[in-house]
Amino acid sequence: MKDYSTKDIRNVVLIGATKSGKTTLAEAMLYEGKVIDRRGTVEDKNTMSDSDELEKVNQRSIYATPLYAEFGGVKVNFIDAPGADDFIGGAYSAFKVCDTGILVVNAQQGVEVGTENFVRRAEEQSLPLIIAVNQLDHEKADWDAVQNSLKESLGGKIVTLQFPVNAGPAFDGFVDVLTMKYYHFKDANGTREDLEIPAEYADQAEEARQELIEKAAEFDDALMEKFFEEGTLSEAEINEGLKKGITSGEAYPVFCVSAKKDIGVKRILEFTKDVAPAPDCKPDGAPSLFIYKNDVEQHLGEVSYFKVMSGNITPGLDLEDPVTGNKDRLSAVYAVAGNKKESVQVLHAGDFGCAVKLKNSKSSTTLSLPGSGIKYDKIQYPDPKYRCAIKAKVQQEEQKLGDALKKISSQDPTVVVEYSKECRQTILSGNGEQHINIVKNRLVNEFGVDVELFAPKVPYRETITKVATAQYRHKKQSGGAGQFGEVHLLVCPAEGELNTKFKIDGKDTQLNIKTQDITDLEWGGKLEFYNCVVGGAIDLNFMPAILKGIKEKMTEGPLTGSYARDIRVFVYDGKMHPVDSKEIAFIIAGRNAFKEAFRNAGPKILEPIYDVEVMTPAEYQGAVMSDIQNRRGILGDMGADKGFAILKARVPLAELYRYSTTLSSLSAGSASFTMKFADYQPVPGDVQTKLLAEYAAAEQDED
Repeated sequence: MKDYSTKDIRNVVLIGATKSGKTTLAEAMLYEGKVIDRRGTVEDKNTMSDSDELEKVNQRSIYATPLYAEFGGVKVNFIDAPGADDFIGGAYSAFKVCDTGILVVNAQQGVEVGTENFVRRAEEQSLPLIIAVNQLDHEKADWDAVQNSLKESLGGKIVTLQFPVNAGPAFDGFVDVLTMKYYHFKDANGTREDLEIPAEYADQAEEARQELIEKAAEFDDALMEKFFEEGTLSEAEINEGLKKGITSGEAYPVFCVSAKKDIGVKRILEFTKDVAPAPDCKPDGAPSLFIYKNDVEQHLGEVSYFKVMSGNITPGLDLEDPVTGNKDRLSAVYAVAGNKKESVQVLHAGDFGCAVKLKNSKSSTTLSLPGSGIKYDKIQYPDPKYRCAIKAKVQQEEQKLGDALKKISSQDPTVVVEYSKECRQTILSGNGEQHINIVKNRLVNEFGVDVELFAPKVPYRETITKVATAQYRHKKQSGGAGQFGEVHLLVCPAEGELNTKFKIDGKDTQLNIKTQDITDLEWGGKLEFYNCVVGGAIDLNFMPAILKGIKEKMTEGPLTGSYARDIRVFVYDGKMHPVDSKEIAFIIAGRNAFKEAFRNAGPKILEPIYDVEVMTPAEYQGAVMSDIQNRRGILGDMGADKGFAILKARVPLAELYRYSTTLSSLSAGSASFTMKFADYQPVPGDVQTKLLAEYAAAEQDED
């Protein structure tokens, strides 16, 4: 492979809804770029992208695969990103390192929810887009319907550069109004004839050409002025205008494609070479790279996939992680096309490559020249949408399971593993049930750990709703020195302004605060602790012990054993012994006084509430709304966006287990959603009664 300077590199991510044909398009791009001499198919399970066994079995992309094509004097690096929401992490990684997106749209379906989601993410990342309308050879292909859906979804940003001839099974060419040629394909191997536009399409082509010229002129004042003066623009000038429109995110050029027959793929590569932006990198800067993906591959071990962010990367180069200071040597550097890896002597700024067996190989890691201080922002992945508890079927394999999950999570950062102390469970989170099932499959077949997945416990919280008092004396005598501590305290909800007037033992009492300690609890909420003891009934030195006892009890609420929160505690009286009073005595007295007061203060269970936003085709809106309400969800704002219904709701976490699976079933796989923690709210009375009964039964079983 020849060396490619930064200006001769294009970095592209292939995105689109599931079944839009990205992997087939990637295969055709590899073929046009002379990387392969025979195109594989998804059905035959022999594509360069979907080479993992799980991808072959499922016949869909699960992982983002880096590839490249050498075309017309440039190197086009491209990443085939998964289309399913369950595996969206690969697309987020690709967005970080790519400069252009090719949005693949199914000619049978037009703009789908998945398409719309990718457009949103591209706009959030300021990623220029080129649109490839694929599968125009399918019997149900409908060019006009696709155009309408694109215009409805993307409005005036659509710039149609081509229109098909004989869309459907006989599809064999298209008219390109940028080059003003008719491209005819003689066979299914991309053999192209560049012909004059047939007379029957001449008027349509001229009309489309004029619209294109006007559109291109909009993006450049000088071109607009020339257009007004001369009424036309050259092809080079149109390209210049389009380049500015694409880069600014104001123009989405549309191409006709049948990736299966390699129709239109070469034309997209030509346009990418001429119009797509080169990487915005520093060719003359200190060497640095950004790892956007890592993997473990048979015969190679750890493989780190990176983009050269500045300078040149060469074998033998010593780099360091600027965060940890750990150093790494690149023993070899490779250009990557799926499983094909070619050793190279240099990769210039903007190029993609990989290295093996790096110590600092985690995704989102910067490696740069020692002392340069160069560091890049980490990839921001979406919040998980599916969570479950996981354990090894054989208890002795728990450590083995932990090690395996750690490796999987390092390779796929959207797999989140955490141990919940309060629930006493290992919680596995991901983007959907399919995502988690892939993890399970790897654990069993790759790591040899048989596991069980089940509904996780909900991290409830407990609090109080009214004022209560209690007192507790701890007295213990065992031959030598004894233990003595007595605590009188009052509890109330930690809300509103601080009030120090209460009725205690039937008398109106004004408490005078001597000292205070306000703690933001690590599990959320707060504890306000006020020392109101007068006359030296309890020495000030014992107050930290009383507070410690209360905090210990707050980790195990009396209702369900959940963490307690948002409570004010006033210690207003007590007793101590000149000899027997010790710290442990006041820890025990404070803990037990708090427990009794808590039980008498109208205790209430709180549950985590999540903000849920669903995007669904309008025909499924009613079913989705009904399901949300059945989950005790409260519907909020509803609206429409580019042909899709947008539903917002607040839903208890307890009701969201396997929601992604249900939503897919309700909408024939066409809806998507996001969920984000909002706050804690009291559970309804009937739910609290049920939870109390379940907790009591569980405690009895343990006894």
